[in-house]
Amino acid sequence: MKIKSQKDFWSGLMFVAIGIGFAWGASNYSFGVAARPGPGYFPFGLGIMLALIGAFILFEALVVETEDGEPIGAWAWKPMILIVSAVTIFGFILPRLGMVLSLPILIVIASLAGDEFHWKDAIVSVVVLTIGSWLIFIKGLSLVIPLWPTFLGN
Repeated sequence: MKIKSQKDFWSGLMFVAIGIGFAWGASNYSFGVAARPGPGYFPFGLGIMLALIGAFILFEALVVETEDGEPIGAWAWKPMILIVSAVTIFGFILPRLGMVLSLPILIVIASLAGDEFHWKDAIVSVVVLTIGSWLIFIKGLSLVIPLWPTFLGN
Protein backbone atom coordinates (compact mmCIF):
# COMPACT_ATOMS: atom_id res chain seq x y z
CA MET A 1 0.00 0.00 0.00
CA LYS A 2 1.35 3.42 -0.97
CA ILE A 3 1.32 6.43 1.35
CA LYS A 4 -0.50 9.20 -0.49
CA SER A 5 0.09 11.94 2.10
CA GLN A 6 3.19 11.78 4.28
CA LYS A 7 2.00 14.59 6.57
CA ASP A 8 -1.32 12.90 7.26
CA PHE A 9 0.28 9.48 7.62
CA TRP A 10 2.78 10.52 10.28
CA SER A 11 0.37 12.81 12.14
CA GLY A 12 -2.28 10.06 12.15
CA LEU A 13 0.28 7.57 13.43
CA MET A 14 1.28 10.02 16.16
CA PHE A 15 -2.37 10.49 17.23
CA VAL A 16 -2.94 6.73 17.32
CA ALA A 17 0.21 6.15 19.40
CA ILE A 18 -0.54 8.96 21.87
CA GLY A 19 -4.20 7.95 22.14
CA ILE A 20 -3.33 4.32 22.84
CA GLY A 21 -0.69 5.46 25.33
CA PHE A 22 -3.21 7.59 27.23
CA ALA A 23 -5.84 4.85 27.20
CA TRP A 24 -3.29 2.31 28.39
CA GLY A 25 -2.02 4.64 31.12
CA ALA A 26 -5.58 5.37 32.24
CA SER A 27 -6.31 1.66 32.57
CA ASN A 28 -4.18 1.68 35.74
CA TYR A 29 -6.78 3.90 37.45
CA SER A 30 -10.31 3.16 38.63
CA PHE A 31 -12.93 3.74 35.93
CA GLY A 32 -15.97 4.04 38.14
CA VAL A 33 -19.33 4.16 36.35
CA ALA A 34 -20.93 6.71 34.05
CA ALA A 35 -22.86 8.31 36.92
CA ARG A 36 -19.74 8.50 39.13
CA PRO A 37 -16.66 8.34 36.91
CA GLY A 38 -13.33 7.50 38.48
CA PRO A 39 -9.94 9.07 37.69
CA GLY A 40 -9.35 6.77 34.70
CA TYR A 41 -12.71 7.36 33.02
CA PHE A 42 -12.03 10.64 31.21
CA PRO A 43 -8.40 10.01 30.11
CA PHE A 44 -9.35 6.56 28.82
CA GLY A 45 -12.23 7.93 26.76
CA LEU A 46 -10.12 10.81 25.51
CA GLY A 47 -7.31 8.42 24.56
CA ILE A 48 -9.70 6.17 22.63
CA MET A 49 -11.20 9.18 20.81
CA LEU A 50 -7.73 10.47 19.93
CA ALA A 51 -6.71 7.05 18.62
CA LEU A 52 -9.89 6.86 16.51
CA ILE A 53 -9.28 10.31 15.03
CA GLY A 54 -5.69 9.25 14.30
CA ALA A 55 -6.92 6.05 12.64
CA PHE A 56 -9.25 8.09 10.43
CA ILE A 57 -6.41 10.45 9.43
CA LEU A 58 -4.15 7.45 8.82
CA PHE A 59 -6.79 5.79 6.64
CA GLU A 60 -7.25 9.01 4.69
CA ALA A 61 -3.48 9.28 4.15
CA LEU A 62 -3.48 5.84 2.58
CA VAL A 63 -6.61 6.22 0.45
CA VAL A 64 -7.05 9.84 -0.66
CA GLU A 65 -4.72 10.82 -3.51
CA THR A 66 -2.80 14.10 -3.15
CA GLU A 67 -1.04 16.07 -5.84
CA ASP A 68 2.53 15.88 -4.58
CA GLY A 69 2.30 13.36 -1.73
CA GLU A 70 2.52 16.19 0.82
CA PRO A 71 6.09 15.48 1.88
CA ILE A 72 7.24 16.36 5.36
CA GLY A 73 9.46 19.42 5.40
CA ALA A 74 12.41 20.22 7.61
CA TRP A 75 12.01 20.04 11.37
CA ALA A 76 11.07 23.35 12.98
CA TRP A 77 13.71 23.21 15.72
CA LYS A 78 13.30 26.75 17.07
CA PRO A 79 9.55 26.48 17.83
CA MET A 80 9.92 22.97 19.20
CA ILE A 81 12.75 23.95 21.56
CA LEU A 82 10.99 27.14 22.67
CA ILE A 83 7.67 25.39 23.40
CA VAL A 84 9.28 22.49 25.29
CA SER A 85 11.50 24.94 27.20
CA ALA A 86 8.53 27.16 28.08
CA VAL A 87 6.54 24.25 29.51
CA THR A 88 9.58 22.88 31.39
CA ILE A 89 10.39 26.28 32.87
CA PHE A 90 6.74 26.78 33.82
CA GLY A 91 6.64 23.45 35.64
CA PHE A 92 9.80 24.34 37.53
CA ILE A 93 8.92 27.92 38.51
CA LEU A 94 5.17 27.63 39.22
CA PRO A 95 5.61 26.40 42.82
CA ARG A 96 8.23 29.10 43.47
CA LEU A 97 6.92 32.16 41.60
CA GLY A 98 3.19 31.46 41.61
CA MET A 99 0.73 31.69 38.75
CA VAL A 100 0.85 35.48 38.46
CA LEU A 101 4.52 35.44 37.37
CA SER A 102 4.90 31.93 35.93
CA LEU A 103 2.07 32.10 33.41
CA PRO A 104 3.30 35.33 31.77
CA ILE A 105 6.79 33.82 31.46
CA LEU A 106 5.31 30.71 29.82
CA ILE A 107 3.19 32.77 27.42
CA VAL A 108 6.00 35.11 26.34
CA ILE A 109 8.51 32.29 25.75
CA ALA A 110 5.91 30.24 23.83
CA SER A 111 4.91 33.33 21.81
CA LEU A 112 8.50 33.68 20.62
CA ALA A 113 8.11 30.33 18.83
CA GLY A 114 5.81 31.85 16.21
CA ASP A 115 6.89 33.54 13.00
CA GLU A 116 5.33 36.84 14.02
CA PHE A 117 5.92 38.05 17.57
CA HIS A 118 4.33 41.28 18.75
CA TRP A 119 4.55 42.49 22.34
CA LYS A 120 1.01 43.87 22.23
CA ASP A 121 -0.41 40.45 21.31
CA ALA A 122 1.71 38.73 23.96
CA ILE A 123 0.60 41.17 26.67
CA VAL A 124 -3.07 40.75 25.75
CA SER A 125 -2.61 36.96 25.89
CA VAL A 126 -0.84 37.24 29.27
CA VAL A 127 -3.66 39.30 30.80
CA VAL A 128 -6.52 37.22 29.39
CA LEU A 129 -4.95 33.82 30.13
CA THR A 130 -3.74 34.75 33.61
CA ILE A 131 -7.12 36.11 34.67
CA GLY A 132 -8.91 33.19 32.97
CA SER A 133 -6.64 30.63 34.65
CA TRP A 134 -7.17 32.28 38.02
CA LEU A 135 -10.94 32.24 37.54
CA ILE A 136 -11.09 28.65 36.30
CA PHE A 137 -8.46 26.84 38.34
CA ILE A 138 -8.29 28.75 41.63
CA LYS A 139 -11.77 30.24 42.01
CA GLY A 140 -13.88 27.80 39.98
CA LEU A 141 -12.19 24.45 40.67
CA SER A 142 -10.62 25.44 44.03
CA LEU A 143 -7.27 23.92 43.06
CA VAL A 144 -4.34 24.57 45.37
CA ILE A 145 -2.08 26.47 42.99
CA PRO A 146 0.14 29.19 44.40
CA LEU A 147 -0.99 32.56 43.07
CA TRP A 148 1.92 34.68 44.32
CA PRO A 149 5.66 33.99 44.73
CA THR A 150 6.67 32.15 47.90
CA PHE A 151 9.16 34.87 48.87
CA LEU A 152 6.23 37.30 49.32
CA GLY A 153 4.74 35.07 52.04
CA ASN A 154 1.03 34.31 52.40
